Amino acid sequence: MNAISSWSIRNPVPTIVLFLSLAIAGVYGFMQLRTNNMPDIDLPTVTVTVAQPGAAPSEMEVQVARVIENAVATLEGVDDVSTSISEGSSVTTVEFTLGTDPETATNDVRNAVSGVQSSLPAAAQTPVVAKVNAMGNSVLTFVVEAPTMSPDALSWYIDNDVAKVLLGVDGVSKITRSGGVDRVIRVELDPDRLAALGISAGDVSQTLASNNVNQPGGRANIGGQEQSVRTLASATTIEALADTRIALIGAGNVKLSDLGTVVDSREKPRQAAYLDGR
Repeated sequence: MNAISSWSIRNPVPTIVLFLSLAIAGVYGFMQLRTNNMPDIDLPTVTVTVAQPGAAPSEMEVQVARVIENAVATLEGVDDVSTSISEGSSVTTVEFTLGTDPETATNDVRNAVSGVQSSLPAAAQTPVVAKVNAMGNSVLTFVVEAPTMSPDALSWYIDNDVAKVLLGVDGVSKITRSGGVDRVIRVELDPDRLAALGISAGDVSQTLASNNVNQPGGRANIGGQEQSVRTLASATTIEALADTRIALIGAGNVKLSDLGTVVDSREKPRQAAYLDGR
């Protein structure tokens, strides 16, 4: 150590050049560092989302949340398990100890959930297992206001037009709309009319679900050329849907419009976004 100090004192120029070089390299390296709101880290945290439309929170807790929690609680490396329950939805968060490989943790949770999926209610949708991404938060938020457009028309414009344009921008990976409503077609049935004809709302729903389906039909040689064949059965207008024939239990059939009213409406808002009190 004394030899290095003595040599530096006798040869000050190389020492000064080395110091300046390290200082310049340090400043250059600092200028090249990225600035992120969240660091690039992989959190060993996995979420399991199960939806069951119409189910009460108490039912989601007993029939869904407890089943999922019991399945993942015994996995190796699990540090904490918590569940957030709302009407028709259950989100279970599984936190693993630091150092656990996130991909391995996700696969373990997915396998555990698959093993108990048969124990979930029949009406529950397929569980969605996802790894928590620390960089998944929104970067920019825009507010869209269009007084001349209805809420469902504005929502469709954002989802169908604005989102497609923004996703074409370099660096944009996801667009999420907060607030607004989605368009729905409501079939409001007359209970007295259904009882008189001896059919149920379930029969009508099953008929509509089976009829309004577009299916591929393979390929066929038409005019000397091979072309794709499809079966187009979905109704394209409200009037066409209202004219759908519903088979009766005995014999014959009736139009859907004879059983109730078909309304072009919007779903009940489940979330809202406000800016400056509006």
